[in-house]
Amino acid sequence: MLNTVRAIVREGKIELLEPVDLPEGTTVLVTPLIEEDTLFWARVSHIALDAIWDNAEDDVYAQLLQE
Repeated sequence: MLNTVRAIVREGKIELLEPVDLPEGTTVLVTPLIEEDTLFWARVSHIALDAIWDNAEDDVYAQLLQE
């Protein structure tokens, strides 16, 4: 099972921000969230989702549901 846990880097070490129940020696994956990258992906995701969810073609489905 995959879980996401927030952490920060302090003095070159990764510190979890919440307790986790992992056995000693568990292998983990770490994905750094660089603030610039996070803001970029949030902006482009918002634009892409707007294009998908906010379009006139979806109005056809709304009309079909009303009939």
